Order: sequence, then C-alpha cells, then structure tokens
Amino acid sequence: MTGKVLVVEDEQKLAELLRDYLRQGGFDPFCLATGGEVVPWVRERMPDLILLDLMLPGRDGLEICKEIRTFSSVPIIMVTARIEEIDRLLGLELGADDYICKPYSPREVVARVKAVLRRTGGGQTLQSSGLVLDESRLQATLNGHDLELTAVEFKLLQFLAANPGRIYGRQLLMDRIYPDQRIVSDRTIDSHIKKLRRKIEEVSPGADIIHSVYGVGYKYEAVQPDE
Repeated sequence: MTGKVLVVEDEQKLAELLRDYLRQGGFDPFCLATGGEVVPWVRERMPDLILLDLMLPGRDGLEICKEIRTFSSVPIIMVTARIEEIDRLLGLELGADDYICKPYSPREVVARVKAVLRRTGGGQTLQSSGLVLDESRLQATLNGHDLELTAVEFKLLQFLAANPGRIYGRQLLMDRIYPDQRIVSDRTIDSHIKKLRRKIEEVSPGADIIHSVYGVGYKYEAVQPDE
C-alpha cells in the first residue's frame, strides 16, 4: 500500500519518527508543525490521508478537521493526549475517520493508517459512463464538465453511482451523507437530488442518470454509449 500522508505534529522528534516509519511502510510522508499551515497545504497538494494532532500552535486540530470537511473527504486520523476529547472523536462530531491516543507505538500508527485507507478506499476515483468522481478532491465531472457539487451533493452522487441500479430509500441516504445523525427532514434528500439533476442537466442535457422510484427512493443508472 502506498500514498501521500500528511503528518501534522509540533513535536519535531515525534514527527520525524512517524515520517521514518511511514516511509518504511511504503508511504510518502510530509510533515507540518503548525495549525495555520494545514488547510492551505491540503487544498494545494491533497494528501491521501492526514495524521492530525489535536493540540497545535496557531490553530487546533478540531477547527482544522471541521474546515477540511467542508471541501474534502480525505481520511483523517486524529491524534490526542487529551483523554476527555475521546468521546467527541468517537461520536463523529468532527468527521474524523479514526483516532489514536498518545503515547503510541509508531508501528501501531502505520497499521492504523493502512486500515483506514483500506476502509475508505484512500481517496479513490470512481468512473462510470462519462461520470468521474475524484474523492480526494471532492470533484465530479460528467463528460469532461465540472458539476461544481457541494460536499453533500458529492457524497450523495458517489454513493448512488457506486451501486448502479440499486434502489435506496431516503432514510438510508440520510444516514449515509449525515453520519453525525443530525435531525433533517426526509425532504432534504429530495432537495439534494433536485439540485444534482439540475447541475447534471446543465452540463449534459438529457443525461438522466438519477431515477426516482415512486414510494421507495432513488437509484443511479449509467448512460449507455448509444443513448
């Protein structure tokens, strides 16, 4: 397994140790020491996974994780020595994919990185009949045209497109795109679908790829080349 891993850790010796172990594990690690550097770096270079310390100079890991989740679903492993924060991390309040407590074994960190990348697909790209979904950048294109989706719209389209022909009810789709279990109306999904269809129609008129199934939910159907 390979990939670009961003290590955000202000303790230099610990950051260097993690870098060395990750490199031995086949990864391409980069290190940052302050919170203010992280978001611009991620926007420009988009890693495959982020190891993000909770306590950082300049800006804390909680804020950073929340901002990254507004534009990317890159896997994030939070690192903390503050035991009182674990409940918040486990509750998916931040959108993090996993957490590690200090002190830790560098070998354990590498193992957790591999496990999260296996589980999340590591920023994989999905392609289906002219539709390309780049998870690492939250970018969706159809026949070469950018759909300009929001993060929620991207997640919804990605989930449907990953399972073409399968029908999903509104509640299941809500659970999928809102893992924090916030309270939203089932009509919220209808609104997202309507916006998705409009954006698809704008770049590719007649590309009817999201279908309603009356009384049940929605499904994705790839457009065939001769259509």
